[in-house]
Parts: sequence; structure tokens; C-alpha cells
Amino acid sequence: KRFYFLFLFPAYGHLVSAFEPDFVYPLENVTVAKGRDATFTCVVNNLGGYRVAWIKADAKAILAIHEHVITNNGRLSVTHNDYNTWTLVIRNVKMEDRGVYMCQVNTDPMKMQTAFLEVVIPPDIIYEETSGDMMVPEGGSAKLICKARGYPKPKIVWRREDGREIIARNGTHGKMKATIVEGEMLSLTKVTRSEMGAYMCIASNGVPPSVSKRLKLQVHFHPLIQVPNQLVGAPLGTDVTLICNVEASPKAINYWQRENGEMIISNERYLMNENESSMYAVQMTLVIRKLHKSDMGGYKCISKNSIGDAEGTIRLYGKFNACRNCVLFF
Repeated sequence: KRFYFLFLFPAYGHLVSAFEPDFVYPLENVTVAKGRDATFTCVVNNLGGYRVAWIKADAKAILAIHEHVITNNGRLSVTHNDYNTWTLVIRNVKMEDRGVYMCQVNTDPMKMQTAFLEVVIPPDIIYEETSGDMMVPEGGSAKLICKARGYPKPKIVWRREDGREIIARNGTHGKMKATIVEGEMLSLTKVTRSEMGAYMCIASNGVPPSVSKRLKLQVHFHPLIQVPNQLVGAPLGTDVTLICNVEASPKAINYWQRENGEMIISNERYLMNENESSMYAVQMTLVIRKLHKSDMGGYKCISKNSIGDAEGTIRLYGKFNACRNCVLFF
């Protein structure tokens, strides 16, 4: 139903123009973020002795008449440029300010125009309802949840921090691969070690700024060792490098042994190093300097974590460079 506010004030007939008051421009809708200021501008020609009122139509409340604020709201003010422009300013806008506003002239019949004030709120992550860092055994499942508040309701998307594809469960349609996945819940099933890493939950609703939360997914599994060269030869007196590639999560303790069980300790002849290539992959290296005949034989690279252990074996032999058909010795 349409309703009208009719306020009766003397029009001071001797001042009334021969022309009826007329709105020059439509009253424009306003969209403003909560906490900012909103301004409505009403331009009226030929006002004469008539008066302009501001009304919150959906609340049926008169806010101001001419230059006087009627409502008991210190955040509202009205201004007039002494010609034809009337302005309503709402400072520090709140959600309850949202609604229909009317600029009305007390003619008979009265003239009015309306506009809508939309109050928006930037997105904000609801941390108490959002997942934190998570651990899952390899082959298990993980459900990452991200909730956000704001107006309009924020849209949630997921992506991996490193830009790699997400392998997510897509309802009853099995798994899907995508760099961006929409929805508050990211469901991962039969998780593999390659899915380990940081996931970004991003909330946006068209009101800047967008916000995000970083969640770290740990995938646990027992160590796995791969030996690129199981048989390594080098001349006496030279340096030789033995390599083992280890995958383990949680982080493993890695060390070297001779085949007789003797632990190898780093010193001026034995240099040990570990280079991480990912969250779970490490390359173990053992450099033996100035190779001796006593260095020949088997070497073990061993990796242990809280889930299990693994070992790899490398056999080191010596060779002569001076002859065409080199003699090997172990």
C-alpha cells in the first residue's frame, strides 16, 4: 500500500510563485558501507513558500522539516544552499538506517520522490567457526570449513597458496580438479602427500576489502627412500658424493651408517647435508673426501619419524682411471 505524509504549514500565499514546485533531478539511491556517511540530495525549483520535508518512509518517521531536524538522532543533519538544493546527511551509518527515504513538498496534492539507502558491510572471517591448521593421515579425509559475516552475504572460495590444483570432492559427482573451489566447506578425500600445504580461504561480497585466512594441511606418512644410484664408483684420492631422496611427514631424523652398523659422524672427511625440496621431501648427501680403500663397501641412508622408518643402500667401489679396462675393487 502506498501512504503519504501530509504536513500542513502556512504557505504564505503572497510568496508563492506562479509556478508549482518541481523536482529537477530524481532522488538517487545510495549505497554506503557501515560506519561511513550517506548523503541524499533533493533539488526543487519554484519552491516559493512551500517547505521540504525528509521522511524515512518504511519507518513512517518524519526526520526533518525545512532546516530543522525533528527526529531525536544526533547523526542526522540537513542543509540548504539558499536556492533550490536540500541535503540530508546521515553520519556513521548503521544497519538500522537502511530503507526508503522520501523528499516531500507540502503542496496539495503533495509532491514527493523516494530513494533507497543500502548499507553494506565488508566481509569478516568468523574465526570461531572456521577451521584451523589440520593434520590427516595419508589416505584419510579432511573437511576444511570457512565462515564469514558481512552484507551482502560473502562468497567463499578456496585456493592453494602455491597455485596448484585442488583435488576436491564434488558432491555425488566424485572428485574434481580446479585452481579455485567455491563453498564454505572444502572436502578432501583419500588425501595424498602432494595435497599437503597451505590453503587460502577468501571471503568477498563486492565491498572492499576482501579478507582471507591461511590454513595449513599436514599429511602424515612413514618415510620413503629412493636411491638414484645404488652402485657408485670413484678413483682413490678423489671426492665422491652419495645421494638418497627421502619423503616423510612429520619431519624425520635422517642419518648414515656403514653396512656393519657403524654410525657415520660428520668430520673433515665425511660431510653430510640435507636439502629440502618441499614440505616433506629432503635430499640427503654424504660427501667422502680423499677416498681410501677402507671406504669401499656398503652405506645405508636411514630415515625415521613417529610413524615408521625406511632405509636405502648404496655400494661404493673404487676404480682406476689410467687403464682402458678399469679394475674394480670393493
